[in-house]
Amino acid sequence: MEQDQAAQEGEEVAARPAREYPLSIAEKRRLRDCQQADIRYLSGWKQWKRTSSKSLKKVLNEVKELSSYLKLWRHDIHSIEGKFGTGIQSYFSFLRFLVLLNFIIFILMFSFVILPSVISKYGVFNSSFAKIPPKNIEPHCTVYKPSGNKGLVYFYTYLEDLFSGTGFLEVTSLFYGYYTIDAAWISMLRYNLPLAYLLATFAYLALSLIWILKRSVEGFRQNLVHAEDQFQSYCNKVFAGWDFCITDPNAARLKHRSLQYELQTDLEEERLKQKIADRTMKEKLRIYSLRIFINIIVIAVLSGCFYSIYRATVFSQENSSDVSNMNSQANLLVQYLPSIVITLANFIAPQIFSFLIRFEDYSPAFEIRLTLMRCIFVRLANIGVLLFSLWSQISYCATDECKACGYNYELYPCWESEVGQEMYKLMIFDFMIIVAAVLFMGFPRKLLVTHCSWKLVQWWGVQEFGISDNVLEIIYGQTICWIGTFFSPLLPAIATIKYFIIFYIKKISLIHTCKPAARPVRASSSNFFFLVVLLIGLFLAFIPLGISIAHIPSSKACGPFRNFNTSWAVVPDTIREFPTGLQQVLYGIASEAFAVPFFMVICLIMFYFIALAGAHKRVVEQLREQLVLEGRDKLFLIRKIAEAQRHP
Repeated sequence: MEQDQAAQEGEEVAARPAREYPLSIAEKRRLRDCQQADIRYLSGWKQWKRTSSKSLKKVLNEVKELSSYLKLWRHDIHSIEGKFGTGIQSYFSFLRFLVLLNFIIFILMFSFVILPSVISKYGVFNSSFAKIPPKNIEPHCTVYKPSGNKGLVYFYTYLEDLFSGTGFLEVTSLFYGYYTIDAAWISMLRYNLPLAYLLATFAYLALSLIWILKRSVEGFRQNLVHAEDQFQSYCNKVFAGWDFCITDPNAARLKHRSLQYELQTDLEEERLKQKIADRTMKEKLRIYSLRIFINIIVIAVLSGCFYSIYRATVFSQENSSDVSNMNSQANLLVQYLPSIVITLANFIAPQIFSFLIRFEDYSPAFEIRLTLMRCIFVRLANIGVLLFSLWSQISYCATDECKACGYNYELYPCWESEVGQEMYKLMIFDFMIIVAAVLFMGFPRKLLVTHCSWKLVQWWGVQEFGISDNVLEIIYGQTICWIGTFFSPLLPAIATIKYFIIFYIKKISLIHTCKPAARPVRASSSNFFFLVVLLIGLFLAFIPLGISIAHIPSSKACGPFRNFNTSWAVVPDTIREFPTGLQQVLYGIASEAFAVPFFMVICLIMFYFIALAGAHKRVVEQLREQLVLEGRDKLFLIRKIAEAQRHP
């Protein structure tokens, strides 16, 4: 038996290609000749097995190579990597990931929600549909008159509708209110559109979560393994810190300055650690008091931003529908007021945080991380405040008629479409701000610095391409897309087009109007950082979507869930149509008797992987210590050899 096992291992070794062995070219050629000679002594079955295995590997390698050529923006990203290094390249790769993610989400929503509705309404493939009949609903709750344009209208009215999502866009498949079909029959098959709408929402959220986790696990594993002390960090920067992808001389000089800055940062951190260790009790009391005071200022700034967004949203919702006392331009400005206030908050608050962080006496690396986390919180929390403001208006009921509907039916007869319009306006306005910042700030600044010799202008310099700021910008837009897709199923298509255009805008801006930042995000950890922030945005999207689906009563005048108290109610209603045995199984899975043991098993699995990761980390640390000892042994031997040569 041992002989058979040894023979099998020998066959596996012999089947490996010669190029996989760590040998010289001449030795690989001899090994390949020996392998070809051994084939003649194998049986016909083993010869066919080995030949087919080699052919399959060759085909898979060719397919993999061909797919790499079909990758989106492959040449552009390689060109950016060659000119500006892997740090900036990671931003454009991240942008490509978001384009693909939004395109897949759009395909999902189009296939399971939009296409069945369109097919059934136009009778394609002998299909038909049944509209949702109102059941046990008060008549005043079902009144919904979309503001669609009728007759001849001015051209600027169409532009206003295009930017605000009202008018002719309100009655299209762009928004939730368009989908009023209960079931579609395609040939003999019945398609449950309300259930499909809800499941498609869960599917795109689960797809986003799995895809982000899959990409971030690799970065987490790399960060876990490459955790290093200061001495190893210094050696890595000096001996292995150069980016050999760089070919542009300006980028090479920038990389030199970047490495110099990182070394200075490490030295500054060591100096601060020594300074912290030598602090007296009086100095500690002073710095902690100052940090508490500065954090109070930060909380006050955040509170001011949130209150401004709340008041702007309430004012916009109360006055945007009143077009009798204002012209169309003023009405459009009122509709975009929340988006304008959010954009101003996203611009002003980070500037204040960057100024205040200088007085808190943190290390340079921690300063950057803390400022970024504050900026992330501002951008993502602003969206939450906007939705909270909308929900406070939607849920406000002062009359019995309103309470019978469960929401403010007078101001929001189809509140899901109203929320979708707000997300649509945020998406459009965010894109306009990005384009305007490049056209009206980046290009004029570049022209001034190039053609004006004033010292003040030269001190101002060319705009830096801040990787972290640009990443926060697109993650903010992606969070809007995740939240808004439930209320506007075509929003992922808009996001795909938006990020596709932004890629070329940022590329042109990087090459012609910007310079890479003097303090770049390290390429080794940038992708992991981007995905962690994106994951925070996804978790933020779960909260408003969960409240909208499970808590807030659905509109009774529009949408696929008009006959249900909430959107989630379609699930138990569908389960009641299943056989009794399957119902009991599903109810058992949803019960506490199943949930508690399942949660305990998940916790045990999680603790196991945490312990495994800790063990791997300890092994890596032991191997590092072993490398240090081997280096000292080699140095000791070199000194002994040198002494022996001096004193023979």
